[in-house]
Amino acid sequence: MKGGGGLKNLPKVELHLHLEGGAPPAFIRGLAREKKLDISGIFSEDGSYAYRDFWHFLKVYEAACTTLQTPEDFRRLTLAVLEESAASGVVYSETFLSPDFCGGRDIGAWKEYLLAIREAADEAERTMGITLRGVVTCIRHFGPEKARETALCAAETAGDFITGFGIAGDEKVGAPKDYLWSFDSAREAGLRLTAHAGEWGGPQSVRDAIRDLGVERIGHGVRAIEDLALVDEIAERGTVLEVCPGSNVTLGIYPDFRRHPIAELDRRGVKVTVSTDDPPFFHTTMAREYEELNRAFDWDEGQFLRLARQALDAAFCDADTKAKIAKKLEA
Repeated sequence: MKGGGGLKNLPKVELHLHLEGGAPPAFIRGLAREKKLDISGIFSEDGSYAYRDFWHFLKVYEAACTTLQTPEDFRRLTLAVLEESAASGVVYSETFLSPDFCGGRDIGAWKEYLLAIREAADEAERTMGITLRGVVTCIRHFGPEKARETALCAAETAGDFITGFGIAGDEKVGAPKDYLWSFDSAREAGLRLTAHAGEWGGPQSVRDAIRDLGVERIGHGVRAIEDLALVDEIAERGTVLEVCPGSNVTLGIYPDFRRHPIAELDRRGVKVTVSTDDPPFFHTTMAREYEELNRAFDWDEGQFLRLARQALDAAFCDADTKAKIAKKLEA
């Protein structure tokens, strides 16, 4: 097995990354200074994001987002996030985009924000060699009515860049079926579907998301391991799990990487992938995820390339984009 440098340089595919959650703390502090906003309470003494638990994390996340007020802010954010990803060897990324934070779910404003994000993505592809696609995501704890507005934004801009629709936020608020109208609207617009589940909601939340919303991917999904019949069902269906081990360990769902269920899920035939979720919040990068998984399970480069191909197969982009990224994986 090569050392850290070898793993860092392996080409990687990431399917579960929140754009705002990828904002480096220094970037957010800089925006706060520019706008004369006092959000000092969301940082620790060493300058990193500070939160007590998942629910406090959501509040800190939303406080950080108050600095992101214009399309130009999101253009700069996108470049900053993609620079971090590319430095870890990521060649293709899908990011969750929330119209809630990009124009307050107003379709006209959302289109302006999206144009700025796309301009940054095009620049990053030219200069950094990383390809980005967007998955519009409603916020569960904002409620079903706001989710409908988000879904309309998604449907209006579905195409070559906006390729998916999902839901994130507090899994303990409501049930997946409460958001069925939004998912049906996105499906009718040709968008592919994913949903956060099985992080805090337990295995039943995974079952409900698959059966009630008809998603083909699950964000996290790791708590499925507590119900082996569900694990078998996920494997048989070919449902893909967007697994974020570092996030799960930092938030205390599992005590360490060695006791994380990603390897067991993989052994049982579930299609797992590796992602960072909100990397600076969880003190991680894609390179660090690979290094920790190598330490915990002795996974070699062949295993990581297999998972990258598996992630690319599950990506929501078109066939031409997949072919282009596949060449980078084989290189």
